[in-house]
Amino acid sequence: MEFFTYFYEEEIERFFFRRPGAITKYTNRDLLSYGLGATLYMPATRPNIHQEILSNKHEGLTSLVIDLEDAIGDNEVERAENLLVRELLKLHAECNKGFLKVEDLPLMFIRIRQFDQLKQLKDQLGDALNLLTGVVIPKFSAENGRDILEMVRTIHTESQPFYVMPILESASVIQKETRMDELLKIKHLLDQYRDYILNVRIGATDFCGLYGIRRNMDTTVYDIAVLRDCISDIINVFQRFDSPYVVSGPVWEYFSAKKRMLKPQLRQTPFRERYGEEGLKWRAKLIDENMDGLIREILMDISNGLTGKTIIHPSHIKVVQALNVVSYEEYIDASNIIKAFDENNGVMKSEFANKMNEVKPHYFWAQKIVLKSQVYGVLHEEFTSIDLIRKEVYV
Repeated sequence: MEFFTYFYEEEIERFFFRRPGAITKYTNRDLLSYGLGATLYMPATRPNIHQEILSNKHEGLTSLVIDLEDAIGDNEVERAENLLVRELLKLHAECNKGFLKVEDLPLMFIRIRQFDQLKQLKDQLGDALNLLTGVVIPKFSAENGRDILEMVRTIHTESQPFYVMPILESASVIQKETRMDELLKIKHLLDQYRDYILNVRIGATDFCGLYGIRRNMDTTVYDIAVLRDCISDIINVFQRFDSPYVVSGPVWEYFSAKKRMLKPQLRQTPFRERYGEEGLKWRAKLIDENMDGLIREILMDISNGLTGKTIIHPSHIKVVQALNVVSYEEYIDASNIIKAFDENNGVMKSEFANKMNEVKPHYFWAQKIVLKSQVYGVLHEEFTSIDLIRKEVYV
């Protein structure tokens, strides 16, 4: 599995200085944790999931979560569990027939409701459990998380890795008086199971729901004050240089057009300079599809050190993937910083003559950039993410 499979080989060579790398559930965890990209959620009640995967229905899809929690009504749980088991057993049978390899599958996870549900699904799936990369734990807390982490420890093997992605979305995390204590307790717990933690996810919708807030298509998570403060503390605790986790960007909820009140959030200049009048028409199309708010939020995610994003519609896939690609300038700076660190240098001017690269302060950033480059690739100097987003993809 690799990113940008909807590009022709000659397009990959034209756009990329360093082509995107292939990853599977068997890839080293440190690299794999950066490789989820746009993680598509779908309810477990969705029919024919195995056929959608077999037919590569969602072009560019690299990771998906089959949801047994909020996407499922309380009266549908048993039916959803049965459908999930049936679809995964069918997919496993197709793999055994040689129609596809596990390595060709997107990274697949199930989001469970509780510990007993994981135990039950494990027993029902048997060897088909090996199709999964792991499990997503909603409303993760220091109090409820250990039992599931222990079970994951027993499932995970070197030959068949199985990971956890905890979601931080409970009241004790968002409420100021309990937040830091709870975050530190969660961090302490996860540290004991570090080898099984793929990344940490942020449940923005649940957080907002606790305050009766729902952001609109013109509003990013960073514009909601209570959410911004919480995300800041999550980053503070989980992305410290001495013991970091990859933290993923929260879900973007919008995918259809409606009349808007605020100005579009995409500047005209990059589109006009790149493609002239055709670029302005394409910018207008992105705005009509409500992509400008998504693009702005992803750029804010990246500025705050988050990698990848939860999505609820396949039209978001290419935007998330494209914006996470490493630019040529970032890659050269990062590579030079790592080289200078190994040679015990202190500070140097960037090859692009527009900034100073301080080796020690920028070393951790450089390591992350090089890891991302191995997954998402590096663009040639003359190209930007706009060129990748412009590619028409079937949805």
